[in-house]
Amino acid sequence: MTEPTKIPKHLLITHDAMKTTFAMRLCGDDESELRGLGTECIAMIDELERKLSRYAEGGDVQRINHLKAGESLNISEECYACLREAMEMCLITGRLFDPTLGAPIEHRKTDAPGDRPEVSGQLMVHPDRACVSCVTEGRVIDLGGIGKGFTLDRLAKFLHEWGVVGGLLSSGASTHLAFGDRTWPMDLSGDHDVKKINLRNAALSASGTSIQGAHIIPPDGWEVDEAAMPKRLWVVSPDGSAADAWSTALMLMAPDEMARCRKSGKRLSAIYVEEGTEIIELAPL
Repeated sequence: MTEPTKIPKHLLITHDAMKTTFAMRLCGDDESELRGLGTECIAMIDELERKLSRYAEGGDVQRINHLKAGESLNISEECYACLREAMEMCLITGRLFDPTLGAPIEHRKTDAPGDRPEVSGQLMVHPDRACVSCVTEGRVIDLGGIGKGFTLDRLAKFLHEWGVVGGLLSSGASTHLAFGDRTWPMDLSGDHDVKKINLRNAALSASGTSIQGAHIIPPDGWEVDEAAMPKRLWVVSPDGSAADAWSTALMLMAPDEMARCRKSGKRLSAIYVEEGTEIIELAPL
């Protein structure tokens, strides 16, 4: 849905993981050094996939989802940080982004028969150490709605610390993160319109019913008219984690609700929506 155009001179490194293709466009004069850092980034992506995916055998999230009532589990720093990010975005979005809806997400994705599973149970993420406790069983963690953006954030931090002057990191065509001193022109492409924006030290995430609308699950008790969902929307946020979470949550809102969220400024910099034949930027309400 979004691709960079007229981008700065860079080295492109790609890697398939998390059911998508990561693209790292890295700026700098030493190509050999950039390739070496790209190799390190690929290893980071694979390690994060193992720790964050609910399907990774023996991974942190899979082990969390198998906890019994009264059990606790020490987890990796990376999974702990991603869970804390997901919890914050759950609060900011009024639970429209919820990382504990793994059961109904799986029910929808697999086209399982019967009614959507009810969400119950309680998990506790400890505030002072990388540990999760199961209070009562029933919650299923799924970090698919934030894990790719979180991964881009981690990569950008690593590359910045190693002196990469600028770059554009992408997880497929849905989420991009620009860092450093380069500006990246981006195209927001709809059916009949293309809107050009510049991305600099910010993240852009896209969502839409044609791509993943069927996989966006509202919390229990939230009534959603799926036919009224935006066909496409794009979110600009300070970081990849927030951009990913907001692009999911905003799909469940009416335009006036989106505009009120934009006014709040809570890790949300801009919202673009395809309306009819145009792509418009929603003004804060």
